[in-house]
Amino acid sequence: MGLKQSRPKLFPGDIVEYPRNKYFSHFAVYYGERDGVPYVAHLTCRDSDSMMPLFGRALRSAIKLDPLELLGKNYKVNNMMDGCFSVRDFHDVVKPAIDDLMGREVTFDILFHNSEHQATLLRYGVKKSQQIERIYEHIMPSWKKLLEQKKL
Repeated sequence: MGLKQSRPKLFPGDIVEYPRNKYFSHFAVYYGERDGVPYVAHLTCRDSDSMMPLFGRALRSAIKLDPLELLGKNYKVNNMMDGCFSVRDFHDVVKPAIDDLMGREVTFDILFHNSEHQATLLRYGVKKSQQIERIYEHIMPSWKKLLEQKKL
């Protein structure tokens, strides 16, 4: 009917959410434009050769800079904690942190670090994941006995 799909206006430091399924999304931080192409910094993940003692599955990760639409054409701005935490200055804090992290490889467990954790850590200086917190309520009962016995 003549309607065009609109894109959200992005500002450097915005958290960009790429929905993947009804439970999880991939998150990135808008980095700005280079030669007219918008870029995002995001956490790449792939299986690691090492094992994590707590959960068994480890992921190998790195911060990567990619064109905005390379990660998907379906995205939205989700600065989910702007009302709770102050936003860090992009040019003085966030951009140098992204530049410093690029190229470094990190091994971690997905429950304790994921793309949402990384995006909120860069934007607010706080590591928080709303999508992981929703599943903690199902995971924690299975850990309770092991935690009480100090086996975890």
